[in-house]
Amino acid sequence: MSRSRQPPLVTGISPNEGISWTKVTIRGENLGTGPTDLIGLTICGHNCLLTAEWMSASKIVCRVGQAKNDKGDIIVTTKSGGRGTSTVSFKLLKPEKIGILDQSAVWVDEMNYYDTRTDRNKGIPPLSLRPANPLGIEIDNFDQLKMAVMNLKKQANKKNEGSLAYVKGGLSTFFEAQDALSGASNTADTLFQEVLGRKDKADSTRNALNVLQRFKFLFNLPLNIERNIQKGDYDVVINDYEKAKSLFGKTEVQVFKKYYAEIETRIEALRELLLNKLLETPSTLHDQKRYIRYLSDLHASGDPAWQCIGAQHKWILQLMHNCKESYVKDQKGNSLLHSPMLDLDSDVRPSPLGHLSQTASLKRGSSFQSGRDDTWRCKAPQQVAFVEKLTKLVVIQLPNFWKLWISYVNGSLFSETAEKSGQMERSKKNARQRQNDFKKMIQEVMQSLAKLIRGALLPFSLREGELRQYGGWEMKSELSGQWLTHVIQTVRLSYESLTALEIPNDMLHIIQDLILDLRVRCIMVTLQHTAEDVKRLAEKEDWVVDNEGLTSLPSQFEQCIVHSLQSLKSVLDCRPGEASVFQQQKTQEDVCQLSIGIMQVILNWNWGEQRLLIVLSNCCYLERHTFINIAEHFEKHSFQGVEKITQISMESLKELDQRLFEIYIELKADPIVGSLEPGIYAGYFDWKDCLIPTGKYLFNNCVIILTEAEMN
Repeated sequence: MSRSRQPPLVTGISPNEGISWTKVTIRGENLGTGPTDLIGLTICGHNCLLTAEWMSASKIVCRVGQAKNDKGDIIVTTKSGGRGTSTVSFKLLKPEKIGILDQSAVWVDEMNYYDTRTDRNKGIPPLSLRPANPLGIEIDNFDQLKMAVMNLKKQANKKNEGSLAYVKGGLSTFFEAQDALSGASNTADTLFQEVLGRKDKADSTRNALNVLQRFKFLFNLPLNIERNIQKGDYDVVINDYEKAKSLFGKTEVQVFKKYYAEIETRIEALRELLLNKLLETPSTLHDQKRYIRYLSDLHASGDPAWQCIGAQHKWILQLMHNCKESYVKDQKGNSLLHSPMLDLDSDVRPSPLGHLSQTASLKRGSSFQSGRDDTWRCKAPQQVAFVEKLTKLVVIQLPNFWKLWISYVNGSLFSETAEKSGQMERSKKNARQRQNDFKKMIQEVMQSLAKLIRGALLPFSLREGELRQYGGWEMKSELSGQWLTHVIQTVRLSYESLTALEIPNDMLHIIQDLILDLRVRCIMVTLQHTAEDVKRLAEKEDWVVDNEGLTSLPSQFEQCIVHSLQSLKSVLDCRPGEASVFQQQKTQEDVCQLSIGIMQVILNWNWGEQRLLIVLSNCCYLERHTFINIAEHFEKHSFQGVEKITQISMESLKELDQRLFEIYIELKADPIVGSLEPGIYAGYFDWKDCLIPTGKYLFNNCVIILTEAEMN
């Protein structure tokens, strides 16, 4: 495509703004090949083609019309290039309206004169009003020029005489008009004097009322402050105080100073009232922000926001300790005292974040959390119910405490719109200086939570001084593995709710340590209880033999251990951020010893002296199948030292098998030896002279298979 056929492009306009009918110069490229090639021109949506003057392919001059839009593009359309585009825009300005008393430039009115040639009036400028032939003659020679001079003198005399005669003739009329105007002026003064007097009186009265109203506002303000405080209209009180401060803050009038001092006394009492309400507990985050803004508007001394943070911190700690004391008293037989601080459902409004986190946590909870009603709470041990209540308390209260600090950091405590102010900048500066103090507050809450739970479930992990402060529970019996699993799930869900607040991980590390210790303790307790359950299995032996010559005891032994390991699955699994329970060497050794103890429990069963063949058959099955299956389950659940557990268990089982076999042989051989012994000694029989028996032998209708080593 040739350059002449490219679409027009407007790259500049001068001027780029103006009122309607402003003359503008448009510059660009491909603006047409000639005046006839230009077929369209719009500025801000208005067609300006009628006023357009094509100068060249890069320049067009036109006037801006009555555009529809205040700002728009300049679009040129040509036959050769079509509709174009624009990289600049024109801004249409609205013309200013001129008042009746404003100065403005005007056109000089044209004067009408009578044209004798056309016999009609014409309007011409005054400067062009000249007679066609002022001399009145045609000048051909000097004599005619003299006559012309004489004619000019006559015309000048006539003009002066006419003007003087005109003035003389209208002099009486002028005096009559002057008298009429003087009379009209006197009449007007008489008519409006009363009106003007009333206006002056009204202005004076209005000014007096305004002064009285100002003084009335000041005199009534102390009483109005008391009334508005009682109604809770603190915004009205603050607005009235600011108004009085601006009007009478620097007054020197003694009466005004006296009343203003009374106002300051009432405002100081209001500051104390608002500060007490701010530090009251429990309170919502909305109320805390409201009271802080009131105190900021009243220019309260100190830092009310930081005082509120400190009060909330102490209150949360007090809640936690009161919760512990109440449950400890209930455990000792006293009735649980009803404390408003513990009635979270009625007195404390949980934050949306805490409520959602807890709801999500309950949905992800274990089977123990499915039926949390009064029946469950009656069955649960006091320590378990305490951990439930304590973690719920922290999860509900800490989000509001954390949000209060975040609002203090970003300055939104003093402005919802986050507008810049001196108070907001001071707040941010104070927050930066107190970051370490707030971090210590959060750490203290986390430490109290962890130590209170340790005092209830892991008292041996606390020092003596800490045990007196965080303990006090009566440990009649240790919690079972199931209840410990439930507690671990509760603490885990609380940890997830706290991490949702974006609290730094270093502040929550103590909770992770608590979870790890609870997991280790749960494993130990579960294995210990499993060993006790295995011991009691011997009492359930019914000696009913199946087709394989086995009783149900090996199967029950395996199921008991497998069920115990399955109950530990959630404890052994690592959540995000958690460490393995087997990371410590001591834990590995303790778990290994407990596992070996469980496998060796069968060695302590009281087999008696009956059914030894059945027992030997069960031992053979344990060695070939049960122990191997249990080892696979240990490996499946990531137990350490499985080979050691299996090896020691196998060795112990073989020792038991050998011992039982020897007992069986001794029992069966005693009657035979007793019957043969007299004859043997009678003939001086010596066993050394006999051949060593091998193979199968029948003793008392029982087949015994002997190996060569056993016979030796």
